[in-house]
Amino acid sequence: MSQPQSNVVVEVAERVTPELEEAFAKLLPQLSSSGKLPPRSDIEEMIMSPATQLLLARSDGKIIGMLMLVLFRIPTGLRAWIEDVVVDGDARGKGAGEALTRAAVASAIERGARTSISRRARRARRPTACISASASSCARPTSTATNRRPSSGP
Repeated sequence: MSQPQSNVVVEVAERVTPELEEAFAKLLPQLSSSGKLPPRSDIEEMIMSPATQLLLARSDGKIIGMLMLVLFRIPTGLRAWIEDVVVDGDARGKGAGEALTRAAVASAIERGARTSISRRARRARRPTACISASASSCARPTSTATNRRPSSGP
């Protein structure tokens, strides 16, 4: 595992800026070849929603990565998912993804998530390593297929 870059700083996006729109335009194609750039109004909605938190990784003042933390209530408590983690190709391997994931786990716990915190990994992407913020919480890779329970009969 690579050592985190000392100059990687993670922050919560609080408003849409031209810089953020440029980061979306640069990073989203690296995340998904079929994904389309959301309009500014959708980005604003993501940032303003109490159910989501857009985390940004910066190095030398530039946005080099992002992650969406999604929180929702289920009968057993507040649940958190880590979605759409992407780090610019030129900045990979320097700890930005790990810094984003650790910040997301810490934020989820701070906001009251008590059940598992999961990273929904795309099959084509390398799974994220388990990161423990405490003995009882861990970000673990999941996918739609692995989350389904086996059917109990014909």
